[in-house]
Amino acid sequence: MNDEIARPDPDALLLNHSDSHRGKLKIYFGACAGVGKTFAMLQEAQRLRAQGLDVLAGVVETHDRAETAALLNGLALLPRRTTGRSRHAEFDLDAALARHPAVILMDELAHTNVQGSRHPKRWQDIEELLEAGIDVITTVNVQHLESLNDVVGGVTGIQVRETVPDPFFDSADEVVLVDLPPDDLRQRLKEGKVYVGDRAERAIENFFRKGNLFALRELALRRTADRVDDQMRAWRDRQGRDKVWHTRDAILLCIGDDTGSEKLVRTAARLAARLGSEWHAVYVETPRLNRLPEARRRAILRTLQLAQELGAETATLSDPDEARAVLRYAREHNLGKIVTGRQPQRRWRRDSFAQRLGELGPDLDLLVVALDEPVRDAPHPLSGQRASNEKWRLYLRGCVMALLLCILVTGVGRWLLVAFDPANSVMIYLLAVVLVALRYGRWPSVFATVINII
Repeated sequence: MNDEIARPDPDALLLNHSDSHRGKLKIYFGACAGVGKTFAMLQEAQRLRAQGLDVLAGVVETHDRAETAALLNGLALLPRRTTGRSRHAEFDLDAALARHPAVILMDELAHTNVQGSRHPKRWQDIEELLEAGIDVITTVNVQHLESLNDVVGGVTGIQVRETVPDPFFDSADEVVLVDLPPDDLRQRLKEGKVYVGDRAERAIENFFRKGNLFALRELALRRTADRVDDQMRAWRDRQGRDKVWHTRDAILLCIGDDTGSEKLVRTAARLAARLGSEWHAVYVETPRLNRLPEARRRAILRTLQLAQELGAETATLSDPDEARAVLRYAREHNLGKIVTGRQPQRRWRRDSFAQRLGELGPDLDLLVVALDEPVRDAPHPLSGQRASNEKWRLYLRGCVMALLLCILVTGVGRWLLVAFDPANSVMIYLLAVVLVALRYGRWPSVFATVINII
């Protein structure tokens, strides 16, 4: 039986075997042309060549930049080929496969091949190279990602025709962000290091406007950050989720039966907006909370719905221990900040929900929000009449209790306290009045006073 448990998973072995011969894909990713992607790719190629690897320059577009072209020295260049009637020299896929280098450089990932090529897109050529076991280093700009094509068009006013499917980009083994501040990039344009002549001036006035560069840079940074976040989540899934990693600000809002208010939800939403982070809202349903009135349960559901409308990911948890359920959810989703409302003080209970969270999760940040007023059940049309009936029942029980205490004190005083001073008997009667007043209120205590005097 132990040998059976230790046996490797056959599906995992097949997956590893199928991927073992596939080449590695490395992408140099940037906001736009001119940030230095090709330059960084060639620097990496020279480093690999110095290590003794066979590096082949399949497609490298230097755009007549002397500094970039200088990095081609010493690298093997793959001759281009012409296809059909086209005079445009294109990448020779068959020659690259026959050459079978360790690493091949393929600039401009989103390029469209000329008619007559084996594949219509360059990324499809790269896919075949990877399947042949050749490592590929390539470059691409953020505007060429398919999912961001409409966003870039809306920002820049220019429709980008050549795109790369996001699944292919996400399948890369490594993505390196090449970043350059907008002012530095525009200065490079003016110096003719990106485009030459009138083309540089037109680029500065159109696509390379400063606002466009800010937007493209943000898109590139966010896309890279999303990829890193996915990698971190995958790593945490493999390593376990016992501890929250405070790599980003993420908020978990706790909604309870006595802290679920609109103010609490809106406070958490504003905090998430200021931090620019995601946030979750959870409600823990315990056996005690299952017995809540229907009106209170509907109020909690309305609070959860409001949180969802304000952008939260909501969940209802079922667990007898509220604090442990919240901490487990926070660790599973890597949420480092917990927001809860200040609960009303209870005389018979010193440890609050927030205190338990602090004790069980010392690695998490806890924010306690003051509420305007405690949540109350929605009024019912007959609630006033019921409250009045209950009050009179309480008064009646108090009067009965006052009468019984009066009889008890009189009997005890008549038979057991004969030798005591009459003032002591008065004090015992007064004690009975105080007990009735504390338990049943004013009018039963007045009744107790009258009958005790009599």
